[in-house]
Amino acid sequence: MTLRRRGILFVLSAPSGAGKSTLLNAIRPGADFTFSISCTTRPPRPGELDGRDYHFLSSDDFERKAAAGEFLEYANVHGNYYGTLRSAVLERLEAGEDVLLEIDVQGAASIRSAGGAIADSLVDVFMMPESLGELDRRLHKRGTEDPAQIELRLANARREIASWPEFRYLLITTTVEEDVANFTAIVRAERQAARRIVH
Repeated sequence: MTLRRRGILFVLSAPSGAGKSTLLNAIRPGADFTFSISCTTRPPRPGELDGRDYHFLSSDDFERKAAAGEFLEYANVHGNYYGTLRSAVLERLEAGEDVLLEIDVQGAASIRSAGGAIADSLVDVFMMPESLGELDRRLHKRGTEDPAQIELRLANARREIASWPEFRYLLITTTVEEDVANFTAIVRAERQAARRIVH
């Protein structure tokens, strides 16, 4: 008997500054899944490359794709659009590949309601620090936003953190090493789930 596993869509969400990028950068070198690259209208940060970190689009291009139904999910976050191309994700899942998608809580909610093959493949993980005070410290330490932007991100974080019960998994951040170990444990467990096997 030959067994084949369906692809899994791992969705990782977190408030800004909670450590998503640090976790993803730590697991990326040895990762055995595809990193979904989101589209965004925000300008690149120093060191970011188009096609590697994001697909950087103009507002007009983004809105054209949205109107054509090309996004699996999209949202306006901190004044900029972010979205995931439907075709790119479905192609990978149908080929039996696992996909990792980093999106905000609005996007995660949209994917949860997508139904069909997307809903069947979904494993969503919410990542957050132990307190808002710790998040405030991390945002100031990062130094990529001005004080007004930090206040906006903290206000949004309060709303986003309230949504954690909607996710299948909650990952409280500690050290990078522990975060990687905990996330890897989730990935390994989900890959063993009998419901994902096609026979």
